[in-house]
Amino acid sequence: MRATVGIFDSGVGGLSVAEALHRLAPSLPIHYLADTAFFPYGDRSAPEIEDRAVQMVRRLVDEGANVVVVACNTASSAALERLRSEFTVPIVGMEPPVKPAVERSRSGRVLVLATTGTVSGARLARLTERHSGDADVVTIPMPGLADLVEAGEIEGARVEGMLRRALEEPVAQGADQLALGCTHYAFLRPLLRRMLPDHVELVDAGEPVARRTLHVIAEAGLEVDAGEPEREALCYATGDVAAFESTVERLRAAGAALPPLRISRPVA
Repeated sequence: MRATVGIFDSGVGGLSVAEALHRLAPSLPIHYLADTAFFPYGDRSAPEIEDRAVQMVRRLVDEGANVVVVACNTASSAALERLRSEFTVPIVGMEPPVKPAVERSRSGRVLVLATTGTVSGARLARLTERHSGDADVVTIPMPGLADLVEAGEIEGARVEGMLRRALEEPVAQGADQLALGCTHYAFLRPLLRRMLPDHVELVDAGEPVARRTLHVIAEAGLEVDAGEPEREALCYATGDVAAFESTVERLRAAGAALPPLRISRPVA
């Protein structure tokens, strides 16, 4: 049986994971579900996100996905265990890349940027406790930052000002690793790289999760035909499709790395 990967996020953020997966396996069919009608997840309660995640995975499975990636740290924190108990298809989750950031740190001071929902979730707390060791891991909630990215704003005074206010002091205190704990933030890498000193390394989970997904596909005995032509990712949005298309256009115009997309009808 051939693999078809379903990916969902609250909006455009998970396209950073879809881009990495498409780059590694361009013939792999990808169905992308942007739950823009429920955006942002980070401001909602864990039970709300959990129930919504079940609906999104069910839609992807109904559309033919036999592997699903929860390309959202907040949704993974709230719903991953339930999703794996309710569905028989393999489920790949996201988590802030605390472990690799700690392993790479020379100063022993690591910063984690995340949404309010991820920062307050038990999954990040467990992750930090398990992997921090002797390092000082500082989590920084960024309310409103994903909203700017979701509007296609990855450059300019507003987003840069928000990042400078959050990062200036902890970077001055010796942090040398910045872990990106939201898939939306991957689109801010070029701006962050210009803003931060050279010794501060950026770590995100997009490509590692894409590689993990390919490993899960192989473990499940599913096939990816390397000889097939490159495919566009089939993309759905639960909210305003025109607004979603506008965001994608703004991201592309700003130089964001995105997979080739075919944006289809909205889902109810």
